[in-house]
Amino acid sequence: MQHLNIFLDRDGTIIEDRHYLSSPDQIVFLPGVVQTLQAMQAAGCRLFLVTNQSGIGRGYFSLADYQRVHQALLEMLAGLGVFLTDTSFCPHAPDKGCSCRKPSAGMWEEIRARHGILASETVMLGDKEEDMAFGRNCGFTASILLSTGKGEKTLARLGISHVPAGWMEPGAPDVPGMPSAVARDLPSAWQWLQHRYG
Repeated sequence: MQHLNIFLDRDGTIIEDRHYLSSPDQIVFLPGVVQTLQAMQAAGCRLFLVTNQSGIGRGYFSLADYQRVHQALLEMLAGLGVFLTDTSFCPHAPDKGCSCRKPSAGMWEEIRARHGILASETVMLGDKEEDMAFGRNCGFTASILLSTGKGEKTLARLGISHVPAGWMEPGAPDVPGMPSAVARDLPSAWQWLQHRYG
């Protein structure tokens, strides 16, 4: 298949969405995630993690707390044969007006500058509206909304009441916030990517 750059949200996309996760012992991979990341990597895709971490800016946990969690996540993935090409995070509270918090494109611009990748070869996978808007603002070729994490609430706000087993294309992709596809989980999103780009 086409070698894609796959941008991944963290909480609710690859690991369970804990309320302001601040300790490595809270990391739990969602079902099928590790095997899917392994398959993506084996297919030649490059994996990138982009995550809003407003808990730092809100004072709920420290930058050092985030770094411990992040390092533990990287080590857990590496132990399972999964290696992220790069990662980026926004530490700011939503009211700070920064350029790095999704849906702003700051994290994409930072990673693009380091790796010289193209938006036309990049997709976004996440569980929130800001993930979908991030993909759109960056000009990515597709954005896939997962129903894991906050995904069910996001689907309801978008007026999507039912996702069949696997994935679906909701139509009207040019409607602001509407994803290119909706998937039950990361494994189903990978199925759609193989269908679309295989």
